[in-house]
Amino acid sequence: MPEITRFYGIVIKMFFKPKEHEPAHIHAIYNDYVGLFDIQTFKMFEGDMPRRAQQMISEWLDEHKEELNRMWQTQKIVKLPPLAD
Repeated sequence: MPEITRFYGIVIKMFFKPKEHEPAHIHAIYNDYVGLFDIQTFKMFEGDMPRRAQQMISEWLDEHKEELNRMWQTQKIVKLPPLAD
């Protein structure tokens, strides 16, 4: 699964396979925690990510929503900057 960015120990990845299931989403990994986040609503819809990590990931998603939607549609991964301080 290609890595898009990492910040504060959180790794953000996007995975493509034929007919990848909706909703459009990213995978976040933080230590032993994982979460799938909808790139439209910025909400975790599967996983066990701690609340503070969820908030940071949602903030990052909001900053990069256009680029993430483009990646999902084109299935071309590009590196994105980490969450700004």
